[in-house]
Amino acid sequence: MTSSPTDTADDHTTGGRYVASGEEFDRDTDYIGTRVTRDGRFGYPVEAGRYRLVVANACPWAHRSIIVRRLLGLEDVISMGVCGPTHDERSWTFDLDEGGVDPVLGIPRLQDAYLKRFPDYPKGITVPALVDTTTGEVVTNDVPTITLDLSTEWTEHHRAGAPDLYPEALRAEIDEVADLVFHDVNNGVYKCGFAGSQRGYERAYDSLFSRLDWLSDRLSGQRFLVGDTITEADVRLFTTLVRFDAVYHGHFKANRQKLSEMPVLWDYARDLFQTPGFGDTVEWQQIKDHYYKVHTDLNPTQIVPKGPDTGNWYVPHSRAALGGRPFGDGTAPEPQGV
Repeated sequence: MTSSPTDTADDHTTGGRYVASGEEFDRDTDYIGTRVTRDGRFGYPVEAGRYRLVVANACPWAHRSIIVRRLLGLEDVISMGVCGPTHDERSWTFDLDEGGVDPVLGIPRLQDAYLKRFPDYPKGITVPALVDTTTGEVVTNDVPTITLDLSTEWTEHHRAGAPDLYPEALRAEIDEVADLVFHDVNNGVYKCGFAGSQRGYERAYDSLFSRLDWLSDRLSGQRFLVGDTITEADVRLFTTLVRFDAVYHGHFKANRQKLSEMPVLWDYARDLFQTPGFGDTVEWQQIKDHYYKVHTDLNPTQIVPKGPDTGNWYVPHSRAALGGRPFGDGTAPEPQGV
């Protein structure tokens, strides 16, 4: 998600500058505010086949949109372009595609879609991004709004049995929990990893683990974060938890405990991982390649750890005993490839 013209992925820059010694990480959340809506009030109406969701499997912020698109069954409605796990100083690139060019947009860099709409775009080239295939221009990179709009503006295109990830009666609570999780957990691991001072690191570390303890307490008596079904709040927490032991524990010094050493959160994370739409969207090697190869200031050798063994994510969990219905009155998405 990050924003910097010189270091554009999921890293330690914000507002076009590096975190200097003595400073604290402050993520730039000033996104492109255009939205795709049912009424087209921003100039971009909901239209099947018109938009391409550009993501990187490595990025936790983009991973949210991958999960939501799959849970809602929008794969045939919104196409998806996948950038490689690493990038250069200019942009995320389509190096996973033949010839290094996105087959739909016809561009080698996501930057091309940004600059086509904003020739003097001053900020970083971030994922996820929605691109209008009729013009080749970026529409929005607004991380939290993209997934909420997929849930609320694209309902006529949802698959039969799609879950309600943002139920109206629970939206205030979902927003409240998601905000706490964003500041202390989703962004909190970055505040640890890219702190510019010992004091800043320890403050971020304490906030992170205090919030994880709070989440453990909350989830000890209920299966999901808000209500008795999976919601947007669970999606947002999952994409950080699934990267915790593989990346954040060591690479970002978030090392009070591994996720696998926090019983409630570990059980909760495995429950989601083993739910269609979650674990089947995780690309472990791309996740590790991104963090350990791109963050050369933290890992100058670019050596990618061989572990951890991810087989423990398939160990049965005990969360079903808490009740709840993962998809509410809906159904799970079809297995990948069906």
